[in-house]
Amino acid sequence: MIGKHLIAGNLVGNNETFANMPVDGNADHFAIGTAGHIDQAALAAEQAFASYAQISRTDRAGFLRSIADEIDKQGDRITELGTRETGLPAARLEGERGRTVGQIRLFADHIEKGDYLDRRHDPAMPDRQPAPRPDLRMMQRPIGPVAIFGASNFPLAFSTAGGDTASALAAGCPVIVKGHDAHPGTAEIVAEAILAAIKAHDLHPGVFSLVQGGSRDVGQALVRHPLIRAVGFTGSLAGGRALFDLCMNRPDPIPFFGELGSVNPMFLLPEAVKARGRDIAGGWAASLTMGAGQFCTNPGIAVVIEGADADAFTKAAKAALDQQAEQLMLTDGIAQAYRTGRDRIAATAGVQDLLTSACNKRNAAPDLFATTGKTWLTNQALGEEVFGPLGLVVQVADADEMREVAQELQGQLTATLHMNEGDLEMARGLLAVLERKAGRLLANAFPTGVEVCESMVHGGPYPASTNFGHTSVGTLAIRRFLRPVCYQDIPQALLPDDLK
Repeated sequence: MIGKHLIAGNLVGNNETFANMPVDGNADHFAIGTAGHIDQAALAAEQAFASYAQISRTDRAGFLRSIADEIDKQGDRITELGTRETGLPAARLEGERGRTVGQIRLFADHIEKGDYLDRRHDPAMPDRQPAPRPDLRMMQRPIGPVAIFGASNFPLAFSTAGGDTASALAAGCPVIVKGHDAHPGTAEIVAEAILAAIKAHDLHPGVFSLVQGGSRDVGQALVRHPLIRAVGFTGSLAGGRALFDLCMNRPDPIPFFGELGSVNPMFLLPEAVKARGRDIAGGWAASLTMGAGQFCTNPGIAVVIEGADADAFTKAAKAALDQQAEQLMLTDGIAQAYRTGRDRIAATAGVQDLLTSACNKRNAAPDLFATTGKTWLTNQALGEEVFGPLGLVVQVADADEMREVAQELQGQLTATLHMNEGDLEMARGLLAVLERKAGRLLANAFPTGVEVCESMVHGGPYPASTNFGHTSVGTLAIRRFLRPVCYQDIPQALLPDDLK
């Protein structure tokens, strides 16, 4: 493709280009997207929907498996360019590619089973009194063309052929991806793989398009386009909220499925801290700094009851984090945003600086702060995400204040209880609060690392996500791009094959 957009099977260029930001070597240049490119892609997606929504689940599953196979064929190219663009190590990218193709194949298996259709049938009752009942059949149907925004921190699993794209294609919806500027070359290779699968299955080329770069106007044009029926997004709270508002303010509002931010708090209960506080501290340090802290499930806050055991935990966490070397962040902009967030926390009254790094450019090292439950409860900004390896220890006065901290949390992707047998009663009360705050609850584990499977929930109340009834990981993600349709007294010959 060499720096061009993929729009309905055509390679489309532009005289204006932007450059990626490789860790080393020369930059590559890519065509800048425009509102006109978006319109071309949307029109083609609507044309493709007419046929793609009607193909059998078996054929659609075969298409998905072909995408996964084609991505695997490009594995070496993806790893080579991906490491240059993102600074992520080769092993991380290879693992992420495995996750990406694994979830595509998972959706292929899922739609073949057919359970996601939620088919229901109430047979006609012509003799029922006082009025007969018609024949009623219901199942889930695809909603139409879907817009997906690539994520900065996952160039594969949450980008061009990531979970949003996989679930939308599985549902029967054409996809238009707005590529992320942090890794356009990686996106291009994956788009080539999808195009190869489209050709192999003789599908309408409008079933997938990739538009790269462009100003905010391009993203806005995508969200506002009247043929787009839903939007999937993973990114910052500010950017996601702006797109969410655009979706709501359209003449015909559409659903916006955004994953926006989370501090993923851990609650360390007394018996667990006393018995294994040092081990928990070491595990936290490893989870907090994994991938330079650039995970949406990064556990940024540890809540512990003040006392000698809490002090020992904090000291052990500081020692473990102090051993962590600098890591390269995904972009200069993300690194600068991390330093800005760190400085905001450091400048907050009542916050103690335990470990501060002096990194510049694209590097980051862990930072650790401590505060009291009282300070945390009176300063909502301390509960806002800082994207990177920053930890905050919140020492609360007692179990009641710990529960109050839990009650004041905003929506989270995850919440964790570190507990022993003697903590069960306290944990029971916290769990009742936390299940209203987070999409995934953990015991004695760390939230970084999201299993891609049937039962996973990667979402939560706002601002973790904009629609708490759905998930962006796991097979339930397909429900975002479906809607129920009831067929009343429709002749068998006209019914969708899955309802006959």
